[in-house]
Amino acid sequence: METIPLVDLQAQQADIFDDIRDEIEDVLRSAAFIGGPAVGRFEQEYADFTGTGHCIGTGNGTDALELALRACGVKGGDEVILPANTFVATAEAVARIGAVPVLVDVDPEHLLIDPDRVANAVTPRTRAIVPVHLFGQLAPMERILEIADLCGAVVVEDAAQSQGARRNGQVSGSFGRAAATSFYPGKNLGAAGDAGAVTTSDPDIAAQVRMLGGHGSSSKYVHDVVGMNSRLDTIQAVVLRAKLRKLTGWNALRRGAAARYGLLLVDVPGVTVPASAPGNEDVWHLYVVQVDNRDAVLDALHAEGIGAGIHYPTPVHLTKAFSYLGRGTGDFPVAEAAAGRILSMPIFPHITAEQQERVVGTLAQAIRTEARP
Repeated sequence: METIPLVDLQAQQADIFDDIRDEIEDVLRSAAFIGGPAVGRFEQEYADFTGTGHCIGTGNGTDALELALRACGVKGGDEVILPANTFVATAEAVARIGAVPVLVDVDPEHLLIDPDRVANAVTPRTRAIVPVHLFGQLAPMERILEIADLCGAVVVEDAAQSQGARRNGQVSGSFGRAAATSFYPGKNLGAAGDAGAVTTSDPDIAAQVRMLGGHGSSSKYVHDVVGMNSRLDTIQAVVLRAKLRKLTGWNALRRGAAARYGLLLVDVPGVTVPASAPGNEDVWHLYVVQVDNRDAVLDALHAEGIGAGIHYPTPVHLTKAFSYLGRGTGDFPVAEAAAGRILSMPIFPHITAEQQERVVGTLAQAIRTEARP
């Protein structure tokens, strides 16, 4: 029985292996592990890709978000609005500053942050809004930016799942005062380990991020503020440069795979398929359907070697880590209802039509089995 993974990282690495082998050997010979030439090259290339003036590499995506928020002036006690339906790292970055995560519900169709809920959550203590571009789709940035402008908040995008996505022609990571992204290996643009970056068109924000990520130092052994150690290492920059050259083509293959799923699932009852919002050109980091009896369906897929997953099974407010916020079941009904129905299907640039047909056939059989009285 062939196993179909949720994401095939080995195929991606095979695509770039010849491109990076000599460069990695050069890094090892030169021992330029921190701040080597490839880091600066990647930062410029990714800034150009996003249409921003600046990219600052970081150790991971969570650090990137914390650094972006800090550089934008978010401090302890400030309120930061973000969706309940996101990976815990979004709220974690806020909490690590000592700021207060203010969670809001998501829209039922795309499961993205709901601008109306954002507007209702604004208080005099609101300092920032963090829209999350979830599953490879862009949040409704026009409304978010309007709300932020009215209340004087900064917008910091969580663009960890949306490298290359566009909304009305504008690229993810270029809407807010700053944006944070993750290059975790499974992302559309993934490193060979942990890595992340902040993008911004503001040179002052860029300088602050770089200083904060380098122990609060503007020059060697001069420490202006308490910072942290979060830098992109040279080997990861080599890998990311090679993958960035292929990202547009890989994203096109993801869009083709998503379209194929849509056709294959049209006659499968009991499946709610995802749809792109008007103006969006999504990059399908994840292809998330909704089904009843999700856990049993997931078990059936796994039993047949299908690497499906759940992103994410528990909304932020129901995790133990954020119980101190005092929110409970029923506070964010859309996110809570979705958490019990969402199912991430295998999707990656190298997935074949035959693999997708098998995934959908197995899914359909599992749904039929679970629907029997």
